[in-house]
Amino acid sequence: MSQSTSTTAPDPSGDAAPAPSAPPAGRGAALHHPPLQGGKLVLGTLALSLATFMNVLDTSIANVSLTAISGDLGVSPNQGTWVITSFAVANAISVPLTGWLTQRIGQVRLFTASVLLFVLSSWLCGLAPSIEALIAFRVLQGAVAGPMIPLSQTLLLSSYPSNKAGTALGMWSMTTLVAPVVGPLLGGWITDHISWPWIFYINVPVGIIAAGLIWSLYRKRESVTRQSPIDAVGLVLLVLWVGTMQIMLDKGKELDWFSSGLIVGLAVVSVVSFVFFLVWELTEEHPVVDIRLFAGRNFTLGTVTLSLGYGLFFGNVVLLPLWLQQTMGYTATQAGMALAPVGALAILLTPFVGRNLHKFDLRALATISFLVFALVLWMRAQFNTQADFGTIMIPTIVQGGALAFFFIPLVTLALSGIGPDRIAGASGLSNFVRITAGAVGTSISTTLWDDRAAMHHAHLVESITNGNSTVNMTLAGLRAQGLSTEQAMAQINRLIDQQAMTMSATDVFWISSLLFVAMTALIWFAKPAAPPAGGGAGGGAH
Repeated sequence: MSQSTSTTAPDPSGDAAPAPSAPPAGRGAALHHPPLQGGKLVLGTLALSLATFMNVLDTSIANVSLTAISGDLGVSPNQGTWVITSFAVANAISVPLTGWLTQRIGQVRLFTASVLLFVLSSWLCGLAPSIEALIAFRVLQGAVAGPMIPLSQTLLLSSYPSNKAGTALGMWSMTTLVAPVVGPLLGGWITDHISWPWIFYINVPVGIIAAGLIWSLYRKRESVTRQSPIDAVGLVLLVLWVGTMQIMLDKGKELDWFSSGLIVGLAVVSVVSFVFFLVWELTEEHPVVDIRLFAGRNFTLGTVTLSLGYGLFFGNVVLLPLWLQQTMGYTATQAGMALAPVGALAILLTPFVGRNLHKFDLRALATISFLVFALVLWMRAQFNTQADFGTIMIPTIVQGGALAFFFIPLVTLALSGIGPDRIAGASGLSNFVRITAGAVGTSISTTLWDDRAAMHHAHLVESITNGNSTVNMTLAGLRAQGLSTEQAMAQINRLIDQQAMTMSATDVFWISSLLFVAMTALIWFAKPAAPPAGGGAGGGAH
């Protein structure tokens, strides 16, 4: 479940605040248009939901198709994860630019353009003849998708009366929770029964319909525009340090990390540009990212725990279907079915959490989420090569409960005590850090899986000697089936590979479980303040 979504921080009375979290809801939205009514309201909600659904769906639909994409394009599945990380990094970088672009272009024009460009880039992804081309088009897709999530919320809120803001956001949130359920199922079915390019082609008709409806309904409800300055130096430094860091993480496992001059060079460039980025943003009058927000304890702890948790969650979400398909022999459809239930409990519990958020300590809700995540990953750490479909699915169902208590409390905590004039910047910065953490988490989890698998394979091979009775019996049994000695040894090696990859996957699950437990202590250093009236929050599921 990969793309940013947004929720609004409830006020102490328990009613959802009407102001959106998106940057565009600030200075670029000076005009106040009357709410839509009747059929126009229904169509507007449908169109915005379609666009949001398409965006969020695209982040989860590719997870179960990585093996097929990698095989078709002639690269390893680990290299295929670039399809996920390239989108996430580009998307993270483009999120902070939403406010500036809205002020210059306008909410409606920018949103419509983003949807149409998303359609174009999706079509190009389907046509990609190589992994390099696919990654380039996914970067484009992630970049143009940045404004879609915050602006969809902004436009939806403008369509409803202020006293119906909670209802509007609830409907919007359901869309972002349903998409991760449908994504794995649809992606698996399309990959197995048609071909993987169609996971991108399906965005074309959906996006065109959504863009057409949105333009026809909202073009006369445009926001005020003005020529606002852009922090060009900060933007270049942001792209430089994030991009080089991600390339270093993705290429490191192929090039033996810091034994490679390229990896060393990328690391140096990333660190140096990051330091310059921090210094520049702290002194810039109009920073692309307001670093000063980290001076607030709640924002720092809320954002850090949200990002760490999301990185762990998303890394494991990508790892699980890879393990199922490479090791357990699952098809893409079967892997999708194993992942789909993740949204079931989230859909049921999220409305309850949102309505009753003011009644509970945010830190307690976040703790529940972390402990449930830890339980889920501990359950997965018990997997073996004999695990059946039900055993694999049960932790996924339970994980939905963790998601319901994860995003809303942590985002609300991060934004508690921040003034209304800084909510937009805080939401954008929190989203940027979270999405970047998701991409980094994917790279680290797959790298760790690969490295631990090689280690376990070496240890298992050490036990295979001519004097090992189990090995001799296995060889004798395989020869009795008509296999030659070479074929029998190849079969044993495949079994060792399967065992090593499973042991490695459970190692990653176990480590992730321990980290979630550790995060329960970190969150209690925060001291929640009452959410600002009219404040919003940006969070969501990929």
